[in-house]
Amino acid sequence: MNIPKALDPASALKSLLGDAVLDVKTFRDETTIVVEPLRIQAVLHTLRDTQGLVYNFLSDISPVDYYPETRYDGQRFGVSYHLYSMLYNRRLRVKVYLFEDDPTVPTVTEVFPGANWLEREAFDMMGITFDGHPDLRRVLMPEDWNGHPHRRDYPLGYETVMFSFNVEDIAKHKPFAKE
Repeated sequence: MNIPKALDPASALKSLLGDAVLDVKTFRDETTIVVEPLRIQAVLHTLRDTQGLVYNFLSDISPVDYYPETRYDGQRFGVSYHLYSMLYNRRLRVKVYLFEDDPTVPTVTEVFPGANWLEREAFDMMGITFDGHPDLRRVLMPEDWNGHPHRRDYPLGYETVMFSFNVEDIAKHKPFAKE
């Protein structure tokens, strides 16, 4: 079996889809390629099907909320696509940034069918819309739930942890059965 030589993914993408690549970052031997959101399908298709790259496994899609700060000209959200090449045993992160007023990115379910549930989770918990998704609906929260619980501006609802020094404070706020 003749396996082609492994290519540098950033250089290959720049030569094949130059205008789609916005930035390349390397930190602790992990490469992140920031791409234009509208070109994400073409980028992932190229990374999957190009000899010398063959990133054939989408292991995760993870959205990030940078609120109250922003990234790349006021973009609040980031969506990372974590890829793995089984042939070359290499990992790669491809990232897009989205604006707060319209956090929309094209779906990649046509390139990686396993993205279906990952995109639904990102939609449900963070409010990222995946344009063209075949079944974009909530997967964890009830259909009538308002808001997206993983956003950083989502209100927290919690109960104070009981310790020996605050038992009385907590007990007076708890509903007890009436005798």
